[in-house]
Amino acid sequence: MAETRKLAGAATGPLAGIRILDLTSVVNGAYGTQILADQGADVIKLEDPGSGRGDGGDIMRWAGHVPDGAPRGFGPIFMTINRNKRSLLLDLAKPGSKRALARLIKSCDVFVASVRYKGLERLGLAYEDVAAIRPDIVYVHAAGYGSDGPYAGEPAYDDLIQSASGLADVLPRTDGDPTPRILPTLVADKVSGLFLAQSVTAALLHRARTGEGQFVEVPMLECVTSFLLVEHLFGHTFEPPTGQWGYTRVVNPNRRPFPTKDGYIGLLPYTDKQWDQFFEVAGMADTIATDPRFADYFTRSKHINELYALVGEAAATKTTQEWLDLLKPLSIPVVKTNRLDDLPDDPHLVAVDFFQTFDHPDLGHYRQMRPPVRFSKTPSNIRRHPPGLGQHTAELLAEVGGDEEA
Repeated sequence: MAETRKLAGAATGPLAGIRILDLTSVVNGAYGTQILADQGADVIKLEDPGSGRGDGGDIMRWAGHVPDGAPRGFGPIFMTINRNKRSLLLDLAKPGSKRALARLIKSCDVFVASVRYKGLERLGLAYEDVAAIRPDIVYVHAAGYGSDGPYAGEPAYDDLIQSASGLADVLPRTDGDPTPRILPTLVADKVSGLFLAQSVTAALLHRARTGEGQFVEVPMLECVTSFLLVEHLFGHTFEPPTGQWGYTRVVNPNRRPFPTKDGYIGLLPYTDKQWDQFFEVAGMADTIATDPRFADYFTRSKHINELYALVGEAAATKTTQEWLDLLKPLSIPVVKTNRLDDLPDDPHLVAVDFFQTFDHPDLGHYRQMRPPVRFSKTPSNIRRHPPGLGQHTAELLAEVGGDEEA
């Protein structure tokens, strides 16, 4: 079993001293606020008891299986995006809870919510309401769709945003099957969470310079569409278009891990020199040198399908390790293709201490991924286990002087 780590003590990240009231759940907002928590922010996860038909709190608490004998409410995805947070359980239908929440808001620098905005208005938690309590608050709303468009206020989940943003049209452009397909990862949620985390720090910088808080809207559809079209706007960047939607190199059906004699490699020669060296090592230098389709970057791009097909033929002639030994000294980009099962033993991930094992008092051993961004002066750290539902309610109410029933 891997070495068990101890939780860090005080926050050492660049956001230490910043307090965030977090009304997000599921993946989008929760992923973004965990990044901020890893970077030192005191993130207070506000959860509610539910309608009485479920267990309450963030729905991701109840998705997936916990170890035998462990308490429920610590689902595996909840565990990967809610560390370093404190859980506050309040029933906002109670007057005492609303008074406690107002005191808590006054103590916070940032208010983040993924509840639909009309729901926030009904709760008395619209921007104007919160800013009346804390005028310099950075108020961030993780919306599905921008508030000035016709989809404003509609429910949004990863599947819906992948469908609406064009992501579901990427695989059809790759393999010729016209059926739209959703990528098997929560890419829309996680990309939106990254935008959210960045927007919080940008708004905090503005406040530090001017003293002003502000309302910030982070709409999933717009974020994910802009993310996708960085490369896939491609020929439609210009008017009239100069080519197709979709970056030709990326929607190439031969762009994939290449099979070797005993496995797969990720391989991407890029410069003229690297392509020449690769085909020389592969024993195909004479063929390539006389083929005008591959003379330079521009012509290679026009014939990328044929080029990758040749790479696939070459890759199959050697083992994975033989290719690594041949190509790494030439600085030709190449890696062994990992299966998910391979990741804990990947030599690079082992060396950078990527997977870390902690001992939870109720769950036993569990695995976390180390915060990936490194700050030389203000390192992120892992100092709190993902919280139980309402675990820190009494502690937090005491911090803001609350004694009424919440």
